[in-house]
Amino acid sequence: MVFVQASLMALPRAVAASRRTMAVVRQNFVLAIGYNVLAVPLAMAGMVTPLIAAAAMSISSLIVIANSLRLVRAAR
Repeated sequence: MVFVQASLMALPRAVAASRRTMAVVRQNFVLAIGYNVLAVPLAMAGMVTPLIAAAAMSISSLIVIANSLRLVRAAR
């Protein structure tokens, strides 16, 4: 990070934002792993069509993106 002010008062805010970021990264990993634990066996068993699997993967990606967008507040 680059601090453009003369003081280091932005440092606590940067540390808090980085902690929130890591929490969201962990959440996203749990969401992705959970999706794969559920979806891959179903797909391997032939219980879902490729179209449904593709739609579910897209929805999973959108959920991860929406979760990450919560960090916009951390930057302020």
